[in-house]
Amino acid sequence: MAKYTGPKCRICRREGEKLYLKGEKCYTDKCAIEKRPYPPGEAGQSRRRQSEFGLQLREKQKVRRTYGLMEDQFRRVYKEAARRKGNTGELLLQLLERRLDNIVYRMGFANSRAEARQVIRHNQVQVNGGRVNVPSYQVNAGDEIVVAEGARQQGRIQGAGQRAEDLGRPEWLQVDAGNFKGTVKSIPERSELSSAVNEHLIVELYSK
Repeated sequence: MAKYTGPKCRICRREGEKLYLKGEKCYTDKCAIEKRPYPPGEAGQSRRRQSEFGLQLREKQKVRRTYGLMEDQFRRVYKEAARRKGNTGELLLQLLERRLDNIVYRMGFANSRAEARQVIRHNQVQVNGGRVNVPSYQVNAGDEIVVAEGARQQGRIQGAGQRAEDLGRPEWLQVDAGNFKGTVKSIPERSELSSAVNEHLIVELYSK
């Protein structure tokens, strides 16, 4: 499947909610979904009843696009969750949240997950003292994430930190914003993750 290179705001409108793909713009009144809260296209404002499959597909697409994964990548994460013992839907969300690009974003070291991936690929992030440039790297409880000293003065990183301070960070992360480092206190429980996601629909979709 080819990588999507079109407007990111169009994706949010298609899924019917903010996915925070554009970083700073998403927190302003310039956000497209604030102006046009309906799907793009000529039929965007018409009401259409979705089938069960349609609901499942939309939920999967929403989550996949939120974390910025290609279809094959997302399917591999799902298969890993299904292979493990436990609730497949909850394990799926935990694996997605434990990605290094998501952790860097959640800690406030990047304005979006896409920006976090760029920061990681440029060798500007350390995990437990070693450089890691793989965005999909799975972070464990107790791991320490540090922004490389040479990248700390970048305006985008400092701006992201201030925005995270204003909005608040997840309870399962501990962040020392002044020193640009943070620790994963624990693997998040389902109650600590977004209630807007219905992971059961994704499991039903892939179980067919």
